[in-house]
Amino acid sequence: MKQSLLFSLFFVFALSISTNSSAQITPEILHTIGTAASADRLENDIRTLADFGTRHTLSDTVSSTRGIGAARRWIKAEFEKISEECGGCMEVFYVSDYIEGDENSRIPVTTNIVNVVAIQRGTADPNRFVMMSGDIDSRVSDPLDGTSDSPGANDNASGMAGTIEAARILTQYEFPGSIIYAGLSGEEQGLFGGQILADYALEQGWKIKAVLNNDMIGNIKGINGVINNTTARVFSEGTRAVETERESRIRRFTGGEVDSPSRNIARYVDLMADKYIPNLDIMMIYRLDRFGRGGHHRPFNAVGIPGVRIMETNENYVMQHQDIRVEDDIKYGDTIDGVDFDYAAKLTNLNAVVLAGMAWAPSPPANVQIRGAVRPSTTLSWDALDEEQNPQLAGYKIYWRLTDHNQWQWSEFVPADQTEHTLENVVIDNYLFGVAAVSKEGFESPVVFPGPNGSFGD
Repeated sequence: MKQSLLFSLFFVFALSISTNSSAQITPEILHTIGTAASADRLENDIRTLADFGTRHTLSDTVSSTRGIGAARRWIKAEFEKISEECGGCMEVFYVSDYIEGDENSRIPVTTNIVNVVAIQRGTADPNRFVMMSGDIDSRVSDPLDGTSDSPGANDNASGMAGTIEAARILTQYEFPGSIIYAGLSGEEQGLFGGQILADYALEQGWKIKAVLNNDMIGNIKGINGVINNTTARVFSEGTRAVETERESRIRRFTGGEVDSPSRNIARYVDLMADKYIPNLDIMMIYRLDRFGRGGHHRPFNAVGIPGVRIMETNENYVMQHQDIRVEDDIKYGDTIDGVDFDYAAKLTNLNAVVLAGMAWAPSPPANVQIRGAVRPSTTLSWDALDEEQNPQLAGYKIYWRLTDHNQWQWSEFVPADQTEHTLENVVIDNYLFGVAAVSKEGFESPVVFPGPNGSFGD
């Protein structure tokens, strides 16, 4: 009887310690998350994906060893295994739709485009999401060739493997907000997987605050001869694709051309890299994607969901979209020997700290407004965050910077019971401004620029 009582008391005490330690997680934990990705696990997953031979959208869907069908079933099984290890902490399912065939397009016959989705639900605000994605599909020189070997080791087994690895890391923790890990199909055929998932998210009423599209995160040897494993690029749109004519007029007179929610996610990524990822510098590229090219964040941007592209700095075009061959002593093809697994781990770590930082933070503030014309001071206001959905809220931070500066330079904290604050003797004409939400532990949301162009939605 005494032993039973002692065991019960010990269990309650241990549970109390565990609960308290969980509640007291601070941003210092991001240093641990920022080095958690395993290069060996990434190599194993990238090799597995490459060994399916081809993952072309039009490839075999029946075989258990070759083609996109086998690849997506393996990805789903990996997510299910991760979920089982964390006690069923993820919902794993397919999101798909048929794309009608058009002989003049890259989908010549009606094709089922199937995405793999895993959701780690938040404890307080389960309908608020941050998402990481990689692409399942691959291709060779002919975009309609669904039979030739197309290992797609870097493009984009690296991004897909990074997404799986991020799930392994972050399912060890609980967050107030939710995280989506997604494998998207049909990217090479017209960004169809992203379009299907974006539409599904709107139908479900998901409040996605950020999409981190990872497309090629494993190459460090550029076609330009540069070898560099210490930088990465983040592409982001400057003005929202869904901006109305009225909102365009507001932006013209108040600014915001470089402060869309996607652009402020890019700043957030840059800041997290500086703080938590050793030996990594972020190039913020003020462009939706590479010149004249596209990626799977674009369909989300197109419907008003903020998203960025994270990728290597120096691309090697002989390893992208190429038949496997040797010509003039040049080796062509996206094969496993073109992937640097330590670099892929570094960029996976970057994603993990961004996902964790946003999921632990309160929601980005809504309805941020600004006034101060012909006055010596600037006043910002915002709507109070829902207390039940944001129990971690400590307050808000007003940020400002010079108009030609990339990153926020100054800040001032405002307690949670205030939704308006005036910066005395800070002239509105001379700076750009924004507001972030801050948790009691010190986690911050991305900064929200005032007005419709900076809004992250409800």
